[in-house]
Amino acid sequence: MKNLSVLKSISFLFLFIVLVSFIGEPDKINQALKEGDYKLIKENMNETVELVILEKENIYSKVQAEQILKQFFQSHQPTGFEILHNGGSEKSQYYIGTLKTKRKNYRVYYLLKTKESESLIYQLRIENDE
Repeated sequence: MKNLSVLKSISFLFLFIVLVSFIGEPDKINQALKEGDYKLIKENMNETVELVILEKENIYSKVQAEQILKQFFQSHQPTGFEILHNGGSEKSQYYIGTLKTKRKNYRVYYLLKTKESESLIYQLRIENDE
């Protein structure tokens, strides 16, 4: 009985640590999207990331993805970002939101996965909001 109680405590602690690791990253990423801060987005990316920016889609290195995001934000200056939906499991979380720019709105989706206790962006999509 005592071993079962210890096992439950350890399981709860592990789940708590995993969930806490997701708390900071989405806030930073959401703020970076709101401000068009491509450098901060890059800091939260995996070494390779699936990036979809309008019609451009591929798997890029962090450096390549940063340049593509820089070009996007220079052409589409953000005025706001709002999360509409999020979900996931203990090892991955996804976020769907609306990126508002001076000209129009875009649908944003990003996927975070935990890698060595750090939550990183593995996929980022910015698409026309229809």
